[in-house]
Amino acid sequence: MNSLDDLEGAAYKFMTEMGDYTVFAFYGEMGAGKTTFINELCHLLGVETDITSSPSFAIINEYRSDTTAELIYHFDCYRLENEAEAQDIGAEDYFDCGAVCLIEWPERIEGLLPDDTVRVDITVDHDTQSRLVKMTLPE
Repeated sequence: MNSLDDLEGAAYKFMTEMGDYTVFAFYGEMGAGKTTFINELCHLLGVETDITSSPSFAIINEYRSDTTAELIYHFDCYRLENEAEAQDIGAEDYFDCGAVCLIEWPERIEGLLPDDTVRVDITVDHDTQSRLVKMTLPE
């Protein structure tokens, strides 16, 4: 993505490639655009856009698609100290429930992620301020 104008198209392409996968781990430096991308993706999945935000304080936000009534869970693991904290809030139960789970800062809980987690890397070209979103399907 070269600008925010490209965001909807990038999120749409991502959405069409999600397949039957449900757990998506978003990696990227602070300010890379993980939350912005996830918010646009949620919008395209039918979530009212003004209710999506980073769940930094709550760790997990739950959204319901207005078009499909399906649940979407948005995790922000930045404040977690260890995997035990994620276990205490039932993270593994969320990952196993079949709902779409979008996880920011997954490196904090990598040992809890299911084997079929899709890795999503968002990298920033600091010279152009463009972003590259790369989806890696599980083997």
